[in-house]
Amino acid sequence: MTKRALILVEGNRSTGELYVKAAKRLGLHPITLSADPTQYDYLAADDMETIRVDTDNLDALISECSRVRATYDIAGITGFTGLDELAYATVGKLCRSFALPGPNPSSIERCCDKFTQRQILAEAGVPMPAYRLASNAADVQSCAAEINLPVILKPAVGSGSSGVLLCRDVDELAKHTIHLLGGKHKWRASPRILVEEFAQGPYYWADIMGNEVIGIGGADFGRPPHFVHRGCTYPAVLTDVEQKRIADVSLSCLEALSLGWGPSNIGFRWTRRGPVVIEVNPRLAGAPGPQMVKLVYGIDLVTEHIKVVIGEESDLRSTRSHVAGARFLLPEGDGILDWIDGASRAAAVEGVSEVKLHVQPKTPIVREGDYRDTIGHVIAASPSRPQTDAILQHAVALIDWSITSVSALGETEHAVAPYLPPGAEMVTDKGTHRSMLVKSSAGDDAV
Repeated sequence: MTKRALILVEGNRSTGELYVKAAKRLGLHPITLSADPTQYDYLAADDMETIRVDTDNLDALISECSRVRATYDIAGITGFTGLDELAYATVGKLCRSFALPGPNPSSIERCCDKFTQRQILAEAGVPMPAYRLASNAADVQSCAAEINLPVILKPAVGSGSSGVLLCRDVDELAKHTIHLLGGKHKWRASPRILVEEFAQGPYYWADIMGNEVIGIGGADFGRPPHFVHRGCTYPAVLTDVEQKRIADVSLSCLEALSLGWGPSNIGFRWTRRGPVVIEVNPRLAGAPGPQMVKLVYGIDLVTEHIKVVIGEESDLRSTRSHVAGARFLLPEGDGILDWIDGASRAAAVEGVSEVKLHVQPKTPIVREGDYRDTIGHVIAASPSRPQTDAILQHAVALIDWSITSVSALGETEHAVAPYLPPGAEMVTDKGTHRSMLVKSSAGDDAV
């Protein structure tokens, strides 16, 4: 009997291995097509089949899949996005080339262009922040004046908060405009910048499969002006009425954007107007979202996504009710990672489900102000929110690291920085590089 293969276009440092393992549990042989398979550590295993190919080239992908089909029965094709969400549209086109289930490429492309997305949602009456489109510095200044500072500046195409900044005054606005237009930000085409009203309020996101809202999580960001996750909790602390409002707006987004096949996730800010849409992503949320959904409800979104991809019926029934949370490990400065320690101790804490580090000693640490700033995460779950918060606080306190930075004068400095909850202070023992949490105004480290 011909072996059934699941084609994975590119990989992902947090969820890629989840897809590989889920595919194997379903009796599928995962094959990864990547421009550089070596960038994904989990693909180094002996039993992993990879093919090096230009994944931006649809014809090259079709050619490689045709060769694979000579040996395997291709059961389905899916993939991952990096800083460029449009990669998922390529996956949709590849699926159509082989008459396999997949997302609608046109819907994905409309959704991935954030300005087009905003226009479509505005026509449908979906609540959103005020927004304008700019292509040069003069446009940016004019748009910001119309909306009023503070404003959010971000590329019209991209993901992972890359290039996204809160500009609170004219100086920050000018500096970030120069950053985006001065060659430091990589554009696939001519620069197009969204200038948006800063919607203030708690952040939530909805996880959706097909047209069913699975759950809603809440997230906490680090200090502005960047939007880097510090922690998140699942399910979010919301009333039944608030949950319904977010779910209703989510379904309105899917209808307006002609989505509804496979996974999607939608980010919100809860403002004085209620929930306003920050972004619609036509894909599964990145880690730790899928892991937390599984811990909370017993629903494995990765497995259920693969089932949809291979044309099988998914099972989205909840089998449990827990509270999950995650904390991200964030460096306080740039430099070279000397050492990182304590992951095994943290993983041994009862209730911790996952400790993942993205870096190894001697790795250069260069913060970009986006998702790449995280050097790892800890995920935990329990029957109650206070218990989950306590587990996370204990586990994260067991992880330390040291980063050596070189100042402009050539002096060496050491920074040791585990996750601290909002309002916490840190005391560092410079002799041992150990860090201690000594005060927190955030109580149980709630997000």
